[in-house]
Amino acid sequence: MAKLGTALTEVLIPLAAVIGIGFAVLQWILVSRIRLSSEPVEKNGRPKNLVGREPEEEEEGVDGPASVAKCAEIQSAISIGATSFLITEYKFLAVFMVIFGVIIFLFLGSVKGFSKDSQPCTYSKDRICKPALANAAFSTLAFLLGSLTSVLSGFLGMKIATYANARTTVEARKGVGRAFIVAFRSGAVMGFLLAANGLLVLYISINLFKIYYGDDWEGLYESITGYGLGGSSMALFGRVGGGIYTKAADVGADLVGKVERNIPEDDPRNPAVIADNVGDNVGDIAGMGSDLFGSYAESTCAALFVGSISSFGVDHDFSAMSYPLLISSMGIIVCLFTTLVATDLFEIKSVKQIEPSLKWQLVISTVLMTGGIAIVSFVALPSKFTLFNFGEDKTVKNWHLFFCVSVGLWAGLIIGYVTEYFTSNAYRPVQAVADSCRTGAATNVIFGLALGYKSVIVPIFAIAIAIYVSFSLASMYGIAVAALGMLSTMATGLSIDAYGPISDNAGGIAEMAGMSRKIRERTDALDSAGNTTAAIGKGFAIGSAALVSLALFGAFVSRAGIDFVNVLSPKVFIGLLVGAMLPYWFSAMTMRSVGSAALKMVEEVRRQFNTIPGLMEGTTKPDYATCVKISTDASLRKMIPPGALVMLTPLIAGTFFGVETLAGVLAGALVSGVQVAISASNTGGAWDNAKKYIEAGVSEHAKALGPKGSDPHKAAVVGDTIGDPLKDTSGPSLNILVKLMAVESLVLAPFFAAHGGLLFKWFH
Repeated sequence: MAKLGTALTEVLIPLAAVIGIGFAVLQWILVSRIRLSSEPVEKNGRPKNLVGREPEEEEEGVDGPASVAKCAEIQSAISIGATSFLITEYKFLAVFMVIFGVIIFLFLGSVKGFSKDSQPCTYSKDRICKPALANAAFSTLAFLLGSLTSVLSGFLGMKIATYANARTTVEARKGVGRAFIVAFRSGAVMGFLLAANGLLVLYISINLFKIYYGDDWEGLYESITGYGLGGSSMALFGRVGGGIYTKAADVGADLVGKVERNIPEDDPRNPAVIADNVGDNVGDIAGMGSDLFGSYAESTCAALFVGSISSFGVDHDFSAMSYPLLISSMGIIVCLFTTLVATDLFEIKSVKQIEPSLKWQLVISTVLMTGGIAIVSFVALPSKFTLFNFGEDKTVKNWHLFFCVSVGLWAGLIIGYVTEYFTSNAYRPVQAVADSCRTGAATNVIFGLALGYKSVIVPIFAIAIAIYVSFSLASMYGIAVAALGMLSTMATGLSIDAYGPISDNAGGIAEMAGMSRKIRERTDALDSAGNTTAAIGKGFAIGSAALVSLALFGAFVSRAGIDFVNVLSPKVFIGLLVGAMLPYWFSAMTMRSVGSAALKMVEEVRRQFNTIPGLMEGTTKPDYATCVKISTDASLRKMIPPGALVMLTPLIAGTFFGVETLAGVLAGALVSGVQVAISASNTGGAWDNAKKYIEAGVSEHAKALGPKGSDPHKAAVVGDTIGDPLKDTSGPSLNILVKLMAVESLVLAPFFAAHGGLLFKWFH
């Protein structure tokens, strides 16, 4: 048995979650001290400020109280737009949750004909387990809990981001360091709330389910897999819907505003500008939050399920069984210290320090977490234990699992840094893409595509090594905890990721409020660093998706009772082919959705510029509401077909073609989806930063390509516009496709094993 007792484990996990939530609340209180009206004054007549230091010089005139009031007004418009969109989207998702919850219950309940009788356990034949009907009911309940937690994660993240964006703009008057602290603290609120909520709800669910299941840990952890399915299904619709929304607005604003009218990106005269800023929050914040929560829930559920059919489960060793939850608990504590380094111990004094500061967050959290993993592994696990995987018993030592989790953690860091190299304009690849704009948009597109394809190489090798090492040491359980290792510093990863859209919005608000060029330069510097870190976040999400889906695939094969998957079998091979095709079909649907919505947006923006007198001169306000409506309608209508494709594929493949073909589909989708996702995300990120490289004009090379409005700049805008749906809609959604099909197959595996393969049965 493990050194860490059950009682201590029962205390440590919720304690870490509560500390995480408390830290998030503290960061929010610090951010909320910034007033968007006249600042509160102390007795000595000096204005109060966020961190207790003397305020730096503020620019008056264009950056005075009138501008601050304007910032508050714009922030309110963005917040109202984002909230109304998410509430409407969640009404659609509530209907889906009910329908799919009924499907889970009916499919799993029918495995034993809705029998209420207890049955022999699948893996421990000498024991009696709870009836299949109970598993159906509790899996459905876990699905609903996961769905609600995912929705809550996305909504809270969006609310925090829209609360913080104008405050970041206001603090930029006092220096780039102040603005950075506000944006990062706001990102940390989301990061810690999400990581802690996910852990706490899962922990409470396990303990509530245990009241009914008692000693039947096999049934308990089988039913808890529904939690991962709920989290990921909401994430899919959030990512696709939010991605279509934001990119329809962005593409429309760019093509007419920048290319045709030659006005800045966030110019208040552009009718699509509010929709664009709303989109940053519903796509990049709410969507990303739900996505990473889904990854966390699935990797934890996969590890718990595989662990339950090992000697942990048989011996009822609760602290060893809770190893995945203890890793996440340690991650929250490590990320808390890491965040304090960025906000309190290290002060940013110049623009050049922003990106290194964010990158150091990743390094510090990875180094500290490696030590944290060692502590958890040697305290929570017995020195030796047995995994029952694929029909053979594997003896594993606790230091094996330390290496499994660590290899996942460090593979994540490598993927992050490779992503940064290929998407940051500080390095040669993006500068070469920017340089290719000299000869027009066509060469820019060619160079960008080549960069995306090339950027896949190192991440795939990193994932391959992580898979080989972790599988060799601890079979499928090793892969599941390696995925968890990659996500263990999720609170820091999400803080950095949410920081990007908050900074982007801050820049947009500065432009719309008519603030001085100096303020805009500061917010642009924050945004440029955020752009790169957003690409790093997507790299983490895709890398973890590969490991998570492989672990889920292993759990599915085990639960479906397949001894081995023979690639040469025609049943499996046709599944492989179809599975490998799915990411392309899905990408076609999502990109076409963005294209058709952007088409309507471009026509509406052109119509307003052509028909509203005084709009171009700035004497009349544009009709923002119509553009917001176009984005909202398009995203809600067009998120359903791609979502249906992902959700129905396992149902159809498993029911009509059986578990072997479904295993082929999952393997094909995993192998193909990861490659397409990485190349799409990095191509889009590179095009975006190539455009920003030309606009910033920091180096002599960049100045030679600029300024804004030059032919190379227009070519860069075209590349950026093509890249928008790739990096913010198709690419990030593909990792959910890969994970979601695997977790859905795992949850419904007993049904497919008992009643699947109808077509093949008819043929025989």
